[in-house]
Amino acid sequence: MSSATSNRLLGLILIVALLGAGGRTLWLWLDRPIERVTIDGDLQYVNADYLRSRLAPLIVGESWLSVNLDRLRDEALQIPWLKDVRLARHWPDELGFELTEQRPVAWWNDHQLLNVSGEPFDVGPIASVGDRPHLAGPRGSGSEVLAYYDALEKTLAASALEVTRLRLEPRGAWRMQLDNAFWVILGRTDLDMRLERFKTAWQRGLSERRDEIDHIDLRYPNGVAVTWREEEDNVSAGQDE
Repeated sequence: MSSATSNRLLGLILIVALLGAGGRTLWLWLDRPIERVTIDGDLQYVNADYLRSRLAPLIVGESWLSVNLDRLRDEALQIPWLKDVRLARHWPDELGFELTEQRPVAWWNDHQLLNVSGEPFDVGPIASVGDRPHLAGPRGSGSEVLAYYDALEKTLAASALEVTRLRLEPRGAWRMQLDNAFWVILGRTDLDMRLERFKTAWQRGLSERRDEIDHIDLRYPNGVAVTWREEEDNVSAGQDE
């Protein structure tokens, strides 16, 4: 190998080494500790200070360039009330969280809430979410119960009745509470037909005694059974599920 060629090769090696060293120096200069955290998003229920207190421990010991944003997002999504999280680096040492809050539509099994997709989530630090129906059902049935609740609300709207509680039993039977007053037992089968029978009975005079009703049983082939609050009087004629 000629001396000229050797010199050119040595020069190339030196340039690569200098670029590598410079790149590492630049990286170390940029990869400084995260000093600030910003929170953005339309937060209606959750206090930003609470979220900041839950997010801050996730970045302890992390640096601006080295932090794994995907991992950090997954950890942030474990915080109650967060539906989605987006992260961004802001020069020179700031990490920004853009948060999407859960939108509660109903209570679920008394101790959780349901979002608009019928997915349960923990209540967390929220003291009140306003007036929400109380739904209940087996594990994994949130979307089914929420969908039937919506259908019942539409069906009963003309009768000026509000579904305040709806429960799906483990064996598939339904029952609902109307106007925070009395329960209606729907059962498992022929639900549409039974609801029509109830609406007919309601319009024909049952509504006039609404304050006296304890519960109504629709699991009958040709009628309804009414249990009155004081009289405990049952009208029965052979049940079917």
